[in-house]
Amino acid sequence: MKISNNKVVTIDYTLTDDDGNLLDTSEGQNALSYLHGAGNIIPGLEDALAGKIAGEKLAVAVAAQDGYGLRDDSRLQTIPLDMFPTTEKIEPGMRFHAQSPEGGMLVVTVVGVDNDNVTIDANHPLAGMNLNFNVKVVDVRDATAEELEHGHVHGPDDHHHE
Repeated sequence: MKISNNKVVTIDYTLTDDDGNLLDTSEGQNALSYLHGAGNIIPGLEDALAGKIAGEKLAVAVAAQDGYGLRDDSRLQTIPLDMFPTTEKIEPGMRFHAQSPEGGMLVVTVVGVDNDNVTIDANHPLAGMNLNFNVKVVDVRDATAEELEHGHVHGPDDHHHE
C-alpha cells in the first residue's frame, strides 16, 4: 500500500541538523505513527513520504521553510516578570504554555531574564534550521473512521476525547 492522504503511516527516523548533530530519533522508542495529509508532521517530510511503501528507506533534506518555518523576530517579546504565575526562579531555556493572540495555545521559550522582565521566544526551537531525516517506512494502513474524524492516529491502547 502506498502512502497517500488518509493513510496511517508508521516510520522509524533519525533527525540531524546540517552539521550532523542528532536532534531527535525514534531509535529505542516506539516508531512514529501519523495520519498522512492531516498536517501531523512537517510539510517537507510529509511530501517526501508520499507514494512510498512499507520497507522503503530514504534520506530527506528539509529546508527550514518546509520544516518549522523561518525564524521570526517579531515572535520575541519582553514581558514583566510578575506575569509568570510561579514562585520558581525563571531562567533561560525554560518553556511555558501561553495563549496566542488568536486564542490558541503555544509553547514559548525563555531567552533572557533581568530583574523585572523576561524575554520569551514563540518560535519553534527548530525554526530557521534545515532538517535532515533518515527514515524507514515501517507500515502503511488505512485510517479508521474515528482517526479520520479526529485528524490523528489512535494508538493500540486508543484514547478518548473529553
